[in-house]
Amino acid sequence: MLKIGLLGCGRIGQVHGRTIKRMEDARVVAVADAMEASATAMAAELGAEVRAVDAILQASDVDAVVIATPTDTHFDLIQSAAQAGKAIFCEKPIDMSVENIRVCLAVVEAAGVPFLTGFNRRFDTNFASLRARIASGAIGGVELVTITSRDPSPPPLSYIQRSGGLFRDMMIHDFDMARFLMGEEFVRLHAFGSSLVDPAIGQAGDVDTAAVILTTSSGRICQISNSRRAAYGYDQRIEVHGSDGMLRAENQLETTVELATAQGFSRSPAQHFFLERYEAAYAAVMRAFVEAANGTAPAVPGIHDGLQAQIMADAAARSLETGVPVDLPG
Repeated sequence: MLKIGLLGCGRIGQVHGRTIKRMEDARVVAVADAMEASATAMAAELGAEVRAVDAILQASDVDAVVIATPTDTHFDLIQSAAQAGKAIFCEKPIDMSVENIRVCLAVVEAAGVPFLTGFNRRFDTNFASLRARIASGAIGGVELVTITSRDPSPPPLSYIQRSGGLFRDMMIHDFDMARFLMGEEFVRLHAFGSSLVDPAIGQAGDVDTAAVILTTSSGRICQISNSRRAAYGYDQRIEVHGSDGMLRAENQLETTVELATAQGFSRSPAQHFFLERYEAAYAAVMRAFVEAANGTAPAVPGIHDGLQAQIMADAAARSLETGVPVDLPG
């Protein structure tokens, strides 16, 4: 039985805690949160104890930690957990600083502990199947990847102001997915962005509508587009074009029912939010972490994957600011 300490009992911490509760080979034994009420409620739901963060990190009855706290706390928590010999699951982004992530990477590797970055979209059934079919050669060599991610509406301005920007907060998932699908590292990035949804987002120094073009050394191309607004629901689509064909993963709809009348065809709207769309993926990524912590599977995506996605996010912000493409480190 893997014994887990849950650090952070907000929205995503609750998702992970409830997922672990349904597992037979893992359980949350202790929780911590800056908000006492949140920690108390989560502990009661999971049958766990409320403890201080340091007590969890040093506890002999805690084998692993799930870090679901604000990003600016990750740097210290990762190092402390690694040095205490705990397996680590960390929500994205690992840190807003590439240099800080490199420091964490060195500490994690020196400690030899499993580390899994919470890029849950790799574990979505549709996207995982798409990647498996690419690997099987179903469409020959990959030539062009197109990723579309659009939220139904923007988050509160207070969130935008501390999020690190669209590239680091939202598109970072797509950067990881681009690497996951392409199978070749990218060498150049060109970003474009505007504030078309809410002028206040632009006044806060961010964009709400963005596109990025990525290229590999062999000339393969990936296009990513993001928007903070989609009137029709949570828009998550991927298309991969290859030398022998094309693979496509469409949106998940609320139902599969389609109505046909003399006026035409109509279908249900797309699922409205990421918690619905990726519910199964969140369960699958936590299952992958438990197996990695138990030593029965590799920890993938690991801390290196988190680092690469952050490098790409930083490059996108720099490209947007300068208006020119940015070379990515080899």
